[in-house]
Amino acid sequence: MSDATKDYRFAIQTSNISRKFGDFIAVDGIDLSINRGELFALLGPNGAGKTTTIKMLCCLLRPSSGTATIMGHDTQKDPIAVKQIIDLSPQETAIAEHLNAWENLSLMGRIHGFGKEEVKKRSEELLEMMGLTNRAKEQVRKYSGGMKRRLSIAMALVSDPQVLFLDEPTLGLDPQSRRGTWEHIAELKGEKTIVLTTHYLEEADNLADRIAIIDKGKIIALGTPDELKDSISDMQVMAIKAKNLTDDTVEGLRMIYPETREVVNGIEIKAKELNFNEIVDYLRSKGVVIESTSQKQITLDDVFLHLTGKELRE
Repeated sequence: MSDATKDYRFAIQTSNISRKFGDFIAVDGIDLSINRGELFALLGPNGAGKTTTIKMLCCLLRPSSGTATIMGHDTQKDPIAVKQIIDLSPQETAIAEHLNAWENLSLMGRIHGFGKEEVKKRSEELLEMMGLTNRAKEQVRKYSGGMKRRLSIAMALVSDPQVLFLDEPTLGLDPQSRRGTWEHIAELKGEKTIVLTTHYLEEADNLADRIAIIDKGKIIALGTPDELKDSISDMQVMAIKAKNLTDDTVEGLRMIYPETREVVNGIEIKAKELNFNEIVDYLRSKGVVIESTSQKQITLDDVFLHLTGKELRE
């Protein structure tokens, strides 16, 4: 990307960035322009190319082709400048579990060249922000999964980066811990440019200013959460709570309504036109006991299913 094509309004720009591993194309020609101060989510299933994209932007992998800039610095030509203004909370938490939170944060601060007093001040602020002050002197091995993830984010913030990468920050957490971590990430919005990778639809919907849905290494949709949902606003979604559903019955529905999926205690059907009576009559003829029906609001899950033909968790 030449100086003539750089736009310094953006924190991150990529141009046709790709990465191959042998014959396998992990990332396939991605173009992105991420605004300064934006919380941008890369949403997609495992293996979609999210982590590979993050590693290229963090100068941990060289692109097979294409270019990327962070705050105007080329990731291939000037990786040292890039690394000075970014930080990463990786998918696998890089925490020394025999140390306590204070010691982990101090270690990271000193690695980044900060003095003792500056590290102390910064660590106090981050421990308070992440709700870890009361447990700061305990060995990290005693922490819950949610606490470890929050400490990992705090460690990425010690250097006060302009751009923060959060790679699957709530992976494997229980719902309560996940929501608690969301609250702490939300506090950073506007202060930092944040790139978040996730395969949790609700996470992206709650946190992101904009979302890129990535599948098989390609961006297949880009926009705000509402824009993505509005893109299929002409679709109807019918939720049916039912008993005695069989695989054959569901497959029969898919012959008429291809975007039929099984959910907990029932099914959901999405189409531009739904014939309510036809669906109910069909299910009853198959011995299905219908407990309730309702029209459901469009979600990002519906968007992903519509675009890819599969559910995100697959």
